[in-house]
Amino acid sequence: MGIIVVSGTGTEIGKTVVTAALVAVARARGQRVAVVKPIQTGILATEPGDLDEVNRLGGGARTVELARFAEPLAPATAARRAGVDGIRPEEVVVAAEKLAGEYDLVLIEGAGGLLVRFDETGSTIADTARLLGAPVLVVAPAALGTLNAVALTAEALSARGVEQLGVVVGSWPHRPDLAARCNLLDLPEVAGAPLLGVVPERAGRLRPVDFRARAAGWLAPRLGGTWDAGTFATTVG
Repeated sequence: MGIIVVSGTGTEIGKTVVTAALVAVARARGQRVAVVKPIQTGILATEPGDLDEVNRLGGGARTVELARFAEPLAPATAARRAGVDGIRPEEVVVAAEKLAGEYDLVLIEGAGGLLVRFDETGSTIADTARLLGAPVLVVAPAALGTLNAVALTAEALSARGVEQLGVVVGSWPHRPDLAARCNLLDLPEVAGAPLLGVVPERAGRLRPVDFRARAAGWLAPRLGGTWDAGTFATTVG
């Protein structure tokens, strides 16, 4: 089975678009894909969420959302204010492992950054990855401060014994500044993991057919051309 956790250095950095691109590439190569979103905030029950966007762009994935809250707050805070518990890593593990028995690839898209608390016990998406023994794909912005954020993320993963699959820049500007261009050179060393892709800004505004056609060009060449879910983590880079 193949399970990959998609996390990042913060919020609003393109995790959903990167997840959709991963779905598009995997689907194009004949993979059956499922995507789990443990928790989402700042959205009403009747509104389309991140997983709807993943399917609109990437197409054809089974999607499972475990919890959502209307207030645009950190997950644990939103859950507390709603009078309920947040999501524990064990719940995500059960959902992911069940799907992994039916699908070739399971993607787990985190909320916010790697260490954002999901519940009042302090559980995070990093804890989920540790329990699953799954590698983490880190999404980072093309901005000043990215190297520090990626270095801290890498240290947090290492401290928990979690493999970092690599880094994807989630919103590459049409006209990158000097900081963004230098980041591409320095990210692999800082992360201690390969740069696996660069997804352009406003990619999510493309027509789905164009998004799917271009996704392989953003990611696949940097993934060593291999997208077999069972061996994915050991063949990239």
